[in-house]
Formats: sequence, structure tokens, C-alpha cells
Amino acid sequence: MADAIPHRPSPPPLDDACALFLDVDGTLIDFAPDPASVRLLPQVREAIGRISDRLGGAVALVSGRPLLQLDALFAPLRLPAAGLHGHQLRAGAQAEAGAPALDAASRLLHELHRQAAQLAAAHPGVLVEDKGVSLALHWRTAPQAAERVTGFARERIASLPGYRLQPGDHVIEFVPEGADKGRALERMMARAPFAGRVPVFVGDDLTDEFGFAAAHRAGGWSVLVGERAGSIATHALPGTGAVHAWLAANAVREEEATTR
Repeated sequence: MADAIPHRPSPPPLDDACALFLDVDGTLIDFAPDPASVRLLPQVREAIGRISDRLGGAVALVSGRPLLQLDALFAPLRLPAAGLHGHQLRAGAQAEAGAPALDAASRLLHELHRQAAQLAAAHPGVLVEDKGVSLALHWRTAPQAAERVTGFARERIASLPGYRLQPGDHVIEFVPEGADKGRALERMMARAPFAGRVPVFVGDDLTDEFGFAAAHRAGGWSVLVGERAGSIATHALPGTGAVHAWLAANAVREEEATTR
């Protein structure tokens, strides 16, 4: 039987014509039971900042987290970013938002949050994460509840117009339709400092496949973090530590370039 997880080469160094798009959770930081408890290593932040300088600012974060959380994680670094899977976008000085949720949808989200909280109370370890215009249900510390949580989500999505389900690693999210990481990359690539560059998307989860596909359509390449069957990524790194090392190597290239 053929291996369901094909061998992918390690990513090459970034050249000066690239634009780098980085997922955060599972790519730059390891997953934690509580997403609010994670911290970014200072040396990783510093490496990303140096690469951004080398690429003329064409480094962006593309995450399911809202922009406020991303800015807090990466402070004092403030990068172009797509939050909430692209529902929020900051490609320049000002942040943009997707279409605001309708009043009816807002009320339905409020009721969904109430029902999800009841579900979590009945299944210790299940975490409900309110992201404003979206809602995520995590079961990393309650793997036995996976089927119940995903079943709950599938039952409720039909009653939430304008939303879709986005599965991930021990999480499922209710997200606005039309928001995904691929569309976020395409919107950023249409403007400076990304326009005309070769996009490189680095990510680990199912949500990042949208970003991989968009990078490929634009003539770029992609990096899968970890092992997962069915990915379209062209390259791979085994984990967050390998991502950190790859970023550090690219940051050293920036230092060498400035000393020539």
C-alpha cells in the first residue's frame, strides 16, 4: 500500500522576491489546552522581524485568532495580518473587517454560545472560545467528547445563516462564509508590499490548505508543519522547532546581506 503521507522536501531559503505568510498556532507556537495561555519565544519574534525588514515588510500572519490577540502575542512587532481566518485584514496601516454580522446572526450566535457553554459544562475539558463574529469549540483535553462536539456543530450550523463550519486540530469553528486564509492571501497579494512577489505559506492545519492553494495559484509554494495525509503542501518541516530553526536561518541571511 502506498504511503498516505508522501515525502516532502524541506523548504529552501527565502529569496528577496518572496512574500512570507505565517500561520500561528501549531506553526510558530505549540498548541495549548487554553489558546490564551500561549507565549511566543522572543528569538522567534526577533527572527520574523529581521525577515520582514529584509523582504520590505512582506511578512504577514494569517490566523484564526483575532487581530488584537495577534498584536498582543507579537508585541512590539506589528505585522500585516489576517485574523479570524481572513474576516479581519490589516495589509497596511489600517485594519479592515469583513461584512458585519447581521443583527439576526448576532442573536443566533449569542444563543449558540449559551448552548455551547451547556455542552462544555456537561463535558469537562471542552472549551468554548468566543471570537466575536465567530465561535470555536475545542476538545484537546477531552478527546472522548470529539464526536459529541462535532455532532453539536453539524446540528447547529443549519440554523446560522451566513456561516460555515471550519474543522481543525481538536477544534471546530463557526466562521463567516467568504472568510478563509486563501482569500486573505489573495487580498494581500493585490497590494504593496506583497504585490509582484512569490508567496510562501507556512501552516499546519486544515485551515491552512486554503492558503497553500492560493499560494500555488499565484506561482508560490507552501510548507506543511508536521505530518498530515491529504495536504497539497509542496514542502514540510517536522514541527514548530524546525520552523523556528528555518526562520532563524533566514534571519541570518538578512544579517549577512546587510554586512556585505
